[in-house]
Amino acid sequence: MSKDRKFGLGRGLGALLSDTPEVNRERGQTNTNSNSSVTDNPSAALGAISHVKVSQVEVNPFQPRFEFDEDALKELSESIKLQGLIQPITVRQLGQNSYQLISGERRLRASKLAGILEIPAYIRTADDQQMLEMALIENIQRENLNAIEVALSFQRMIEECSINQEELGDRVSKNRSTVTNYLRLLKLPPTIQAAIRDNRISMGHARALISVADATTQLYIFQEILDKDLSVRKVEELVRQLKNDATKPASKDKKPEAFSFQYQKIQDDLSSKFATKIKMKVQDGGKGSIEIPFLSDDDLSRILELLDW
Repeated sequence: MSKDRKFGLGRGLGALLSDTPEVNRERGQTNTNSNSSVTDNPSAALGAISHVKVSQVEVNPFQPRFEFDEDALKELSESIKLQGLIQPITVRQLGQNSYQLISGERRLRASKLAGILEIPAYIRTADDQQMLEMALIENIQRENLNAIEVALSFQRMIEECSINQEELGDRVSKNRSTVTNYLRLLKLPPTIQAAIRDNRISMGHARALISVADATTQLYIFQEILDKDLSVRKVEELVRQLKNDATKPASKDKKPEAFSFQYQKIQDDLSSKFATKIKMKVQDGGKGSIEIPFLSDDDLSRILELLDW
């Protein structure tokens, strides 16, 4: 059995799966039912490899991965048709003939695609917090979640498991600053988050962007990354330059009166479209002006292109 188990899950998941056959052997316990059918004796199957019906396994509600590569699933499905499922999934038992997936959703999906009716599974006992932790750790260490999926999983773990960032770092074997950087990604504008999720920009680019406090400047730099295919080092240099340029004292002009909801929405939509902070001035009677600031000659050219100038 050991040659089929290629988990590489690290201490975090290994500690949670404390009823694995390996742990039992370390305690001097031997499980003689290591390849049983769960329908024979459900309680005896706990901690052993059993075969469960695919139709009886429901997906993990704590799964942090949102998207699965269809081509990769088809390749795995073809392999399962030829070789069978070598690496068992892990489930928890909900009832006599009902199970909930802990880890291995990709293998489960590929097995369904291959038309397999029964697959090998490790059956564990786990509460909801352990389910979330297991799913998170298993996916991070085995499936390389994109940075936004990791960040969302970290946030969910903190909120639903009532742990702090330091405790979370201990569970996933990452230092606190790494956890913090992932969580800060979720404060970036949605457009940038989507680009990170879709691998249009790297985590290195994202780290440079989260060091910028202003969302408008973040959007400007993001557009520069796309337009000029900037490296991470170039982005870091651009960030430093913009921070150095931002040395002018704050304006002491009288604060304008608050916009109506309609005007505020127009200003926000224009700022998003042009990736710069649009300033609108509205006078009584509907008169006013729109100011479009730019940060460089290249930025001006970009804005003129958007205006079809």
